[in-house]
Amino acid sequence: MIETIKMLVLETAKKLKATGLTLATAESCTGGGLSYWLTSVPGSSDWFERGFITYSNAAKIEMLNVNAQTLEEFGAVSEETAREMAEGALQNSHAHLAIAITGIAGPDGGSAEKPVGTVWMAWSGKNFNTIAHLNVFKGDRQDVRLASIVKAMETLLGLL
Repeated sequence: MIETIKMLVLETAKKLKATGLTLATAESCTGGGLSYWLTSVPGSSDWFERGFITYSNAAKIEMLNVNAQTLEEFGAVSEETAREMAEGALQNSHAHLAIAITGIAGPDGGSAEKPVGTVWMAWSGKNFNTIAHLNVFKGDRQDVRLASIVKAMETLLGLL
C-alpha cells in the first residue's frame, strides 16, 4: 500500500504543478496522514497550501466552520460533515482545491449503522461543485487510514 501511495503522490504533485492549482486538506480519521504523504515530495510547497487536522467536533466547528447542527443531526462521520469540511478548508485557505476525510478507523467507535471502516470523503474546488463519496474499508486501523489516503488521491487525480 505504501508504494501505491508514493506513486499517487508523485502523480498528484505532477498534475497540480502542471495546472498551477493548490490543495488544502481537512482530515479527521487520517490524523494528518494525507498531508504527511503529500508533503513528502520535495517542492510540495508549490502546490500544497495547508492542512487542517480536525479530529474533534470542536476543531471542525472552529477551524472549518462546520455547523454544530450538522454534527448533531448527522454526526461527524457523514456526507454532510465531509462536504462542510471540504468547503470550510477551501474557504479558510488560499487553495483552489480541498479534500476532506472523516471516518471511523477503529478498532472501536463503530455501530451497526456506521461500522468500523466507514469513511466519508469530499472534494471541493473553486471551479466545481463539492462531491462526496462513502467508503467502507476493511482491515485494522492502519489499513483503514491508508486505504482512505489512497482513495482520496485517486479521486483527486480523476478530478484533475
